[in-house]
Amino acid sequence: MAFTRSSHPGSAVSNEKRNGGLGSGSRSEKAQKQWSLQDFEIGKPLGKGKFGRVYLARELKSKFIVALKVIFKEQIEKYKLHHQLKREMEIQTNLRHPNVLRLYGWFHDDDRIYLILEYAHGGELYRQLRKTGHLGERQAATCFSYAEDDIVRFVKSLGSWFANSYIASLTQALAYCHEKDVIHRDIKPENLLLDHEGRLKIADFGWSVQSRSKRHTMCGTLDYLAPEMVENKAHDYAVDNWTLGVLCYEFLFGVPPFEAESQTDTFRRIMKVDLRFPSTPHVSSEAKNLIIRLLVKDSSKRLSLQKIMEHPWIVKNADPSGTCSKFNP
Repeated sequence: MAFTRSSHPGSAVSNEKRNGGLGSGSRSEKAQKQWSLQDFEIGKPLGKGKFGRVYLARELKSKFIVALKVIFKEQIEKYKLHHQLKREMEIQTNLRHPNVLRLYGWFHDDDRIYLILEYAHGGELYRQLRKTGHLGERQAATCFSYAEDDIVRFVKSLGSWFANSYIASLTQALAYCHEKDVIHRDIKPENLLLDHEGRLKIADFGWSVQSRSKRHTMCGTLDYLAPEMVENKAHDYAVDNWTLGVLCYEFLFGVPPFEAESQTDTFRRIMKVDLRFPSTPHVSSEAKNLIIRLLVKDSSKRLSLQKIMEHPWIVKNADPSGTCSKFNP
C-alpha cells in the first residue's frame, strides 16, 4: 500500500548503535527499543538489487517516513557477505553528515535483515543524469531541484547553472569520512541520492573500509577505479579523490572519462590516464583543470580535498549550502 509523504527526515530521529530510535520518547526507552516489521507501514517499492529490495515505509508510532532496505539472508549466505554487511552497517550507523545518508537502525527475522534508512525523496542521481545527459557547471558544482519533470526542464534550460556544487558537497562529505578513517571506495552516480531539498547524499557503504593503513583489496566499479586499484597495488584515501575527478568529468560530459568498448581497454586507459576532453559540450578551462589535477596516476600528487574546496572552479560556482533552490540561481 502506498501512502502520502507526511514528514521529512529531521531531528525527531534518534539513532542507537544497534536498533535506532524514531520519534519521541526518553533516551532509555529508545535505547531498549527492539524494532520489528510490525512497527512499520510498508509503502511503495523504491528499488531492488541483487540482494534485496527497498521500500518506502512509515514508523507507526511517530509517523516518521523512512526507506526500509530488505536484505535476504539466503543471498548473504550464498555470497558470503556477512563481514561486508556488518562492516557497512557499523560504518554508516556512526556517520553524521548532511551529505551522508543516515542509517537509523536495523533488525532481522528468520529470513531477512532490515535496514532503517533516511528517505531520499529525489532518488538516484544516476537516473537524473540519464535523463539530462550531463549537468551544467554550477550544478555539477552543487545540486538539483527534486520534482523529476521540473529537474529535466530546469537543467536543460539553465545549462551552465549546475555541476560544481555536487562536487563541493561530495568533497565535504568525503573529508568528514576521511576524518573518521573511512574510505568509501565506490562513489558513483548509482550510490548518490537526492533528498527533498536537492541535497546530495552518499548512500551505499558496501565497499567502505575503516582503516588508517593502506588497503590491498580490489573493489568498486570499473569505470571509477583508481590506477593503483586496477594494478592491484596498495591504496588509501586518495582513491576517493580520484573518483571525484571521474565524477566531475561524467557530470560535465555525460560519460566516465575512461569508458571503452571492452573491460581490457578501460583498464588500459585508466592505467595510462588516457584523458581526453570532447569539444562538446563546452566546459570551462577551470573545470578541466580541476579534473586534470584529480586524475593523476601518482596518488600522492592528486589534489587534496581541502585544495578542491579552494579551487577557483569550486569557489566561483558552488552553493555553500549544498542545496538547490529551483528559481534562485
